[in-house]
Amino acid sequence: MPFIYDDSKKIFHLQSGNASYVMQVVKDKYLAHLYWGKRLSAYHGSRAIIWKDRGFAPNPDDKDRTFSLDTLPQEYPQTGNGDFRNCAYGIRQKNGSRISSLFYKGYEIQEGKPELEGLPASFAKKEEAQTLKIFLEDAVAGLEVCLLYTVWHDRDVITRSVQFKNHSDSEIILTKMLSMSLDIRESEFDVMTLYGAHNNERNIDRRPLTSGTVQIESLRGTSSPHQSPFMALLRKETNEDYGEVFAANFVYSGNFTASAQVDPYRNTRFQMGMNPWNGEWVLKPEKTFQTPEVVMVYSDRGLGQMSRTFYHFYQECLIRSKFAREPRPILVNNWEATFFDFDEAKLLKLADKAQEAGIELFVLDDGWFGHRDADNSSLGDWFVDRRKLPHGLSELAKEIHKRGMKFGLWFEPEMISTDSGLFRKHPDYVLHTEGRPYTIGRGQLVLDLTRKDVCDYVIKSVSDVLKSTKIDYVKWDMNRHLTDAGSVVFSADQQGEIMHRYVLGLYRIMEEITEEFPDILFESCSSGGGRFDPGMLYYMPQTWCSDNTDAVCRMKIQYATSLMYPAVTMGAHVSVIPNQQTGRVTPLDTRGYVAMSGNLGYEIDLNQLSEEEFQEVKKQIQLYKSIRNIVQQGEFYRIHNPFEENIAAWNFVSEDKKEVLAFWFEILSQPAAPVHILKLKGIDENAFYENLEDGRIYGGDELMYCGISIPLKKQDFRSVFYHFRKVEQ
Repeated sequence: MPFIYDDSKKIFHLQSGNASYVMQVVKDKYLAHLYWGKRLSAYHGSRAIIWKDRGFAPNPDDKDRTFSLDTLPQEYPQTGNGDFRNCAYGIRQKNGSRISSLFYKGYEIQEGKPELEGLPASFAKKEEAQTLKIFLEDAVAGLEVCLLYTVWHDRDVITRSVQFKNHSDSEIILTKMLSMSLDIRESEFDVMTLYGAHNNERNIDRRPLTSGTVQIESLRGTSSPHQSPFMALLRKETNEDYGEVFAANFVYSGNFTASAQVDPYRNTRFQMGMNPWNGEWVLKPEKTFQTPEVVMVYSDRGLGQMSRTFYHFYQECLIRSKFAREPRPILVNNWEATFFDFDEAKLLKLADKAQEAGIELFVLDDGWFGHRDADNSSLGDWFVDRRKLPHGLSELAKEIHKRGMKFGLWFEPEMISTDSGLFRKHPDYVLHTEGRPYTIGRGQLVLDLTRKDVCDYVIKSVSDVLKSTKIDYVKWDMNRHLTDAGSVVFSADQQGEIMHRYVLGLYRIMEEITEEFPDILFESCSSGGGRFDPGMLYYMPQTWCSDNTDAVCRMKIQYATSLMYPAVTMGAHVSVIPNQQTGRVTPLDTRGYVAMSGNLGYEIDLNQLSEEEFQEVKKQIQLYKSIRNIVQQGEFYRIHNPFEENIAAWNFVSEDKKEVLAFWFEILSQPAAPVHILKLKGIDENAFYENLEDGRIYGGDELMYCGISIPLKKQDFRSVFYHFRKVEQ
């Protein structure tokens, strides 16, 4: 059983696969956090709270100066009544009061996991998990708060979210509503986050946790390329394979915040949830507000085990698509081959070459609709530009399918151009604040997805295109962030809800479209990986990892992305040299091997390749078809970190451990270079493996502990690939 409750001591002990999470109701009304870590067979009180009279720590009970909310390790801390650390929620009542006290009311246990209305969330069968609901109450305000904890029997995962319910007879304004908060009575951690920018997504930041607050956030209306909704606390000695990790990832695609706050007594408050900036919610009497969920992962075997826990959880308990466990097709995207300058003949010429190469999916990117000759027109006008495609999408799709390939299409459904028929007819559809000028981004504005009629338009216009012909794949793009966030359809006191209502509208659109078209493979995109979060994966099982297709940059981007997301979720393409983002010239084999470490595609004019290059592309495609099941569904192990070294390396292991793929890259050639040794991970150390290139046989223990000598070569940006298969000896 994942839940043990000791009524005499009012202790909750949650047990997941290899972890325990312990809470206690203190003084019959305060919910305290005691422990999160390696699984305990039972908890007997060893980690008891030590009470002490602390200066400047107010006391709810004047008869006990050792008890203060300012020093109590809490599960969902309140505000205004003696705890001066960051609160987990905030309210404003009709009389203006912002004070709130939550007292324990009771609990209940539910088999399985409830859905979160209007929100993407993980799922579980009744026999896989149990959900603990702990009810807290502010009787003065008439507010009930339900903390939801779902624990999986066989996974080191706990998910948390919160429900607020107004039992009073007047409105309560929620001014802050985090999904996760816990107080850890230690502070000797490093904190890991992922920062970046467009074309430079997800750089690893690991720094010591010191006194004060480490906080990351997005205020852009999306999870954004600038900060990922992920934070982890690591023991100082933790690396890829050893040490404890306490990680959290937010299943949400809007504004977020995550923080780790160290108080004067070296306790750490770890929090995550919706960003309270411009994020209020008017909670009417007897109405409920549900926060998005946080996925919490514990690992006592380093970052590698943390990552693989996330991988399996997302693949099996979050991604709903039928494609979650299906092979992903090798594609060619016409964008970098043609940009906006194409017609039917040019596309079919590219398709002919793609067919010859063995490519399985042809994707028509931006520019097929309205009169879209540049990025400043036609968004919202989802009808075919007959100048470029005189026979329409149907004929083009038919020709692509005739060539034995699937057909894919690009959309940017959340946006509108001022130069569009939709804007001329419905300028009111724009997300804006009345009386304020529009803020333009990338020549476009944002549709007001807080409005039902706007969402209905998006659903119908996109669905009409998808019904018009056989479309197998959709790239769903989003190329600017939210500004001027107001809506004419909501009252003045609800304008603080707009950012969240936008995300709810987006989720409704995605829910309806992906439900109606379950046989279409959807890939999310936001100028690349600008909205790579678990909320998007719930609807769309893969994401375009970055607009930056430079192989050297992609080593880092894909390496850091792999901290939470499996390779099968990452779109990765081979592109032209010099690279259009960096100007770098990298060998074709290196570009191929980096892209093969995700979902392989080509963003290149295949007709411009030399015959030698084209033959190499054909070989890459043949190789990937033979190994993609291992890449897409096998176990992934990071070996060398390109953020810290001049080399990068990783390997994939098939589910049955019979096959191993190893990729090794040297970024810059070095004088008097050492001989590098590559030590594999995750294979059967008692088995023997054959190198399929030269037929040599090695013991699994030899490959893991002794390692492979990498041949010396004077070449920048070089790569080495190994494919091993288990043999009987």
